[in-house]
Amino acid sequence: MLFKLKNLLFIVYLFFSCISIQLFAQKNTADSIKPSSEEKTQMDVADLYRLITKKKLPIKQDTVKKNSLGPFYTPIIYPGYALVTGYLVGLTNNISFYTHHESDAKISSILIEDIYTQYKQSINMVRSNIWLNHDKFNLLGDWRYYKFPTNTFGLGSTTTLADKDPVDYSHLRINELIMRNIVKNFSAGLGYNLDYHWNITETKNSANIITDLDKYGLSKTSSSSGVSLNFQYDNRLNSNNPSGGTYANLQIRDNLKTLGSNTNWQSAILDIRHYIKTSKKSGNVLALWSYNYFTLAGTPPYFDLPSTGWDTYNNTAREYVEGRFRGKNLIYGEAEYRFRLTKNGLFGGVLFSNASSVTEWPNNKFEKINFGTGLGLRIKMNKKSNSNLCIDYGIGTGDARGFSFNLNEVF
Repeated sequence: MLFKLKNLLFIVYLFFSCISIQLFAQKNTADSIKPSSEEKTQMDVADLYRLITKKKLPIKQDTVKKNSLGPFYTPIIYPGYALVTGYLVGLTNNISFYTHHESDAKISSILIEDIYTQYKQSINMVRSNIWLNHDKFNLLGDWRYYKFPTNTFGLGSTTTLADKDPVDYSHLRINELIMRNIVKNFSAGLGYNLDYHWNITETKNSANIITDLDKYGLSKTSSSSGVSLNFQYDNRLNSNNPSGGTYANLQIRDNLKTLGSNTNWQSAILDIRHYIKTSKKSGNVLALWSYNYFTLAGTPPYFDLPSTGWDTYNNTAREYVEGRFRGKNLIYGEAEYRFRLTKNGLFGGVLFSNASSVTEWPNNKFEKINFGTGLGLRIKMNKKSNSNLCIDYGIGTGDARGFSFNLNEVF
């Protein structure tokens, strides 16, 4: 227990070390609600459509204030492909808006996704980041329902694609947090977190095979229900596509039998992101990300264990299939360079590289790091909310490679 307490104290130390540097060196590095002269020259797909069709802009709204606050809608119906889904058809809508008129207002967003895939998967998600009362309160939501036939590959970072184990389940997630600002850009709050899996089945090629899922404990249902204590530092003004600033979030979650959890177990997630504008003229950005998920005590259900691709926006290790590496603890780091391909901002590109590791089972030690790298195309879908369509291609170890799609930047 002392060892686990030391781990928790170290995680808390890292979080507060990160935010203390920012609190004593405040800089307004993100986009302003008031457009600059350069931003007025930017172009998105709606501008491109009007340019091609020679259609004029609609009649202006009554006030500038109404236009600046939004809401700004970015609906997309698209065919796509991902490693975990195969070919898919998706409907995505990003709704972004401001809740006050000050120049340092932070943009709120609601991302709605409904996807049906080649593998008969149904994915429905609503994720929200809403600022209220002049940014004093921040509501963070992650609600989703999955009907999800997929594959799991066992536990640890040394598994191979040959360890593929077909599984099927339904998954309900309800994560809702309320944060209260304490000092500028720093807030703390409480949340409720539920992950419920049911109709869990495993299809083996041979009945004689004993998988890691069998060894860990296969059941038809699992429930993780608990409360969380959250600390957050965020001086980004636009989380859709940050041009500068820092985000750091520490969540300590306590799953309790009294709230419907199968077992009592505790976890901590430390998520840190930093954005450096490399040139004011070009607008290019170097983005850095560290995502770490630790099991502090107890035994989580198999499908609630930390795994690559199962962060809030399913973006860690994008060159691997979701859930490719799974263990009781996960560490992850990524660097991405974002640059313009056209001066008007309509098209951009990224180069990225990442590394991840999960602990082996049952010794719970980190033994191998899996690397990934790739490049991507960015298409400006809505210049008012600075929302991009992201198309990436990544290559990882063990013959891993494939495309991924996102609305808004990966982190």
